Amino acid sequence: MNLDRSAKIAVIGGGIAGTTIMLRLAELGIDVTLIEQNESLVSGPPICHLHAGGSFYREISDQQCLTLLKQSIDMLRVFPQCVNVRPTLIAVPKVDPGSPQAILPRLEKLKAQYSELIKAQPDKKLLGEAENYFQLFSREEVERLAKQPLPKQAKSAKDWVIPVAKQLDLEKLQFPLILVQEYGLSGFRFSAVAKLASEEFDNCQVKTHNKVIGITNTAGDNEAGYWQVEVENRQTQKRDILSFDYLINACGFRSGQLDDMLQAPRERLVEFKAAYVARWLECKGQWPEVVFHGQRGTASGMAQLTPYPDGYFQLHGMTPEITLFDDGLVSSTESSAQPKLPPLYLRKIEQGWPDQSVLQRSQSSIAHLSQYIPAFNRAFVAAQPMFGAQQIPGNNPNLRTSDVSFEGDYYARTEIIKASSALTAADLILQKLEQLGLCHDLKREHINQHYFPVTRNIKLQNVVKLAKKIAQARAYPTALARAI
Repeated sequence: MNLDRSAKIAVIGGGIAGTTIMLRLAELGIDVTLIEQNESLVSGPPICHLHAGGSFYREISDQQCLTLLKQSIDMLRVFPQCVNVRPTLIAVPKVDPGSPQAILPRLEKLKAQYSELIKAQPDKKLLGEAENYFQLFSREEVERLAKQPLPKQAKSAKDWVIPVAKQLDLEKLQFPLILVQEYGLSGFRFSAVAKLASEEFDNCQVKTHNKVIGITNTAGDNEAGYWQVEVENRQTQKRDILSFDYLINACGFRSGQLDDMLQAPRERLVEFKAAYVARWLECKGQWPEVVFHGQRGTASGMAQLTPYPDGYFQLHGMTPEITLFDDGLVSSTESSAQPKLPPLYLRKIEQGWPDQSVLQRSQSSIAHLSQYIPAFNRAFVAAQPMFGAQQIPGNNPNLRTSDVSFEGDYYARTEIIKASSALTAADLILQKLEQLGLCHDLKREHINQHYFPVTRNIKLQNVVKLAKKIAQARAYPTALARAI
């Protein structure tokens, strides 16, 4: 396609992937429009973690873990305002058939990879010193730490373990415990950064409340662009037709709907999942994230405790009574690229949860964590669940790293599973646009490196202020938006 004007790029979907791609292109001066049917950006499945090594997932390959490490460091460099800098404590219960020793070889590989990344590019040392990427704590050491006073502010690995050591039921755990530098990630602050940064660009438009209802291929008409996209404003019902040269499908679990419009077959899974919000008023000290490994889909599935200010916690339990759902994993078919979630889950996504379901599953998540932290049984339900559906390309439900696929020359699908992969998707799409001649006069170093001067310089105080408003508008405690 030879254009005598600037190419116009459409990003459909304003989740983590769509907003990251939008900002990547906008920072380079590319004409980009993001179309999102909801009222604000990044409102999909719950986000709580920057998977800098994938220690949550024993079932995935070492290569996936190494990929997540590299991707997470890149995300941390570009979006520092969105990261909660605190480690994760990994424990393996005695009832689990695995062991801490079994995951140590992988952690050694990750530590070595992190060391190599730092040697090649010193500014990637964002997870502390390489030799401290993970640290082990024996039972004797945990017992000693439990007797120490709570530090006012955690400054060392031991400081992070002290408050947890005081509360763990050590009789139920294998040792050593493992403290690893995997940090938290705030979806509310990501939403705020995306909005604040996008407002700084004349070449970037964000159309919220707009649903795509039709797409027409106009190949050959360079004046009109390669695609005509019909949208409907969900507030006014007004319809409009927009012209673009390149189309990026960032619709998350609804990506198959766009594929079906374009008659572009794609095999994928969609999984409905939820996390829960509890408040534990007796909580003292600065807590790390705490993960108790378990076998997914069983009563002993992984339990995850994600800390926020003021005693709030986000809870996952990989059991059918908590985070996982019967019939919640569905696949595409030969006749449709869009997996069909049961109506019950679509109603939850579009209309919210029944009170009884909120109470039942939230209390189940509290009970699940209380197996290992007995005093946590005094926590209480503090908000509606954080929930949504995520797509997984292909047919492997254990896949955790994916980025983008291309259909023809002028259509791309983002297919990220973890937020850590969003920048990789943006990079691959930028490379494609360059190959097609749709971006001109870009400096080579800005393409090969992550050039985000505007996004990186959005002030944290402004991000937190807006993020708290976004959390409040979505009926969540503002503590979940604060930086820790």
